Amino acid sequence: MPAPLHLPAEALEALRHGWGYDGFRPMQAEAVAAAMGGRDALVILPTGGGKSLCYQVPAACGKLVVVVSPLIALMDDQVAGAREAGLKAGALHSNLDERERSRVRTALAAGELDLIYVSPERLLVGDLAGRLARAPDIVAVDEAHCVSHWGHDFRPEYRRLTEALDQWPTAARMALTATATAQVQDDIAVQLALRDPLRLVGHVDRPNLVFRVLPRTERLRQIQEVVARHPGAGGIVYALTRKDVEQLAESLRGHGVDAAAYHAGMAAEARRKVQDGFVNERIAVVVATVAFGMGIDRSNVRFVVHAAAPRSVEHYQQESGRAGRDGGPAECVLLWGGADFATHRFLAGRDDPSPERRRALDRQLAGIGRYCVAPLCRHRLLVEHFDQPWPAPGAAEGACGACDVCLGETEAMPDDEAMVTAQKILSCVWRMESRWGAGQLIDVLRGRDTDKVQRAGHHRLTTFGLLKDAPEPALRAWIDQLVIQDLLTSDENAEYPVLMLTEAGYRLCKGDGTVRLGRITARPAKASRRRERGAGTTEAPADQALAERLRQWRRETAAAQGVPPYVVFPDTTLTAIASAKPSTLDALRQVKGIGDAKLARYGAAVLAVVAEG
Repeated sequence: MPAPLHLPAEALEALRHGWGYDGFRPMQAEAVAAAMGGRDALVILPTGGGKSLCYQVPAACGKLVVVVSPLIALMDDQVAGAREAGLKAGALHSNLDERERSRVRTALAAGELDLIYVSPERLLVGDLAGRLARAPDIVAVDEAHCVSHWGHDFRPEYRRLTEALDQWPTAARMALTATATAQVQDDIAVQLALRDPLRLVGHVDRPNLVFRVLPRTERLRQIQEVVARHPGAGGIVYALTRKDVEQLAESLRGHGVDAAAYHAGMAAEARRKVQDGFVNERIAVVVATVAFGMGIDRSNVRFVVHAAAPRSVEHYQQESGRAGRDGGPAECVLLWGGADFATHRFLAGRDDPSPERRRALDRQLAGIGRYCVAPLCRHRLLVEHFDQPWPAPGAAEGACGACDVCLGETEAMPDDEAMVTAQKILSCVWRMESRWGAGQLIDVLRGRDTDKVQRAGHHRLTTFGLLKDAPEPALRAWIDQLVIQDLLTSDENAEYPVLMLTEAGYRLCKGDGTVRLGRITARPAKASRRRERGAGTTEAPADQALAERLRQWRRETAAAQGVPPYVVFPDTTLTAIASAKPSTLDALRQVKGIGDAKLARYGAAVLAVVAEG
């Protein structure tokens, strides 16, 4: 039986000194205590939950920590952030020039580093152990879901990590990730050979995020509406294909939005410039495939839009979680259509996946499909997908107040009305002999006497005009909802998409089965806001003019140092300064997020900005 965990007093002192916080967030203290006590741990904390402190605090207490991370693009920023807290940190990865690589190796050999970041590929080369002055006390594997065959971002090379970890048998192992189902957690523990690990699973809910799920009708207009709710703010728009990325970025620029495209087909230097511009707040909006995100650590992203359904709930949890990392309010909008799921299957099929991976993909698509069509609280659906209780322990009961359903923007159709509506649509597909696409089906249901309808004789069907009062966007949404619920299917091999009834669809026409349909209300969307549940604050409102001056100072300071602005201070700290308006270094030190190292480096300059006002 493992010894009881004990958090050394020096850990809390290190937290205060280096990061300016008086206490740990949930699960952090336990993770630090386990690592410093030599025990393995599996740490699942949501994005923004402070995973990095779980291994950085032990490093500040004299432990030698090796961090394995696939985020090569982010490593140098992580090193800069660690140094800001007073740590002696370095990185080894393929993007370093020989001069910096040599400097880090020399520092390692001399025992001058507390914290070293390495890529999996660099670690698997096998020469790191010989370069260390002593064996590491802790080895942390970040983005640990990549090791799991059941995870949403499986990387085969991660399966070999145990070979490298075994060369340090006395080092405590810490696996960290933001999202992992119970199955993925078990697989991580097995693949990394964690020894009786302490499992620390934080609640996945992000109260500061407003979730909206909308049928995709006018994609560009719908995206523009989100951007307009956050003028000048940072945001990410995800699209499925490179073509969609380029078209959307160009269209947004044409409407005055500061937007740039990012996808794997671009030259490496072009991608680097976009990423650098976004992280350093020179670019407001990036339109990207999912190639963009892992390695992006801009904390003040105020919105994330998915222009198509993602591949899984796990993907969505991670991608949408890039909004509001600083704890401030942010908005996540998912625009979906039934064709998205066929596109995912097509893209996956190009890699010739094994039958096991195909079954995993089908499960993943079914899960995100349910999230899209169920007119239920979005926060609750996300939480329950990860087998966690809703609401979170200690949170108030009732509506979340931060999703389209609980805000009254989307509502469930009554069961009897949903059944009748679905039967009308399915019956029309049957009478059209399952030979036509959604456009013709809608024309017939709405009673449009077009030439195409006339030539097919569909104006004589008993279902002609059966839903003549239904708006076209609503009909399209209901058809997609029936596809996702496996009541309709689309023939992917046909020259043109053709809708057909499934066996479940035939049964529903006879009243056997259940169906859910949701509809958008006329109520306008509200801008993102925090929920009262767990998000209250007693701080005075920030002086917005002062907050903007502080942001400008931060941009200039970060540019001079060659680091992203969030490394200097996150937005939450600047807002707290603008609220408190400290006039002395002692008063500034009381602001959360300002430790001794940052006080010494930036204190006088910050007070000068405050005094300007």
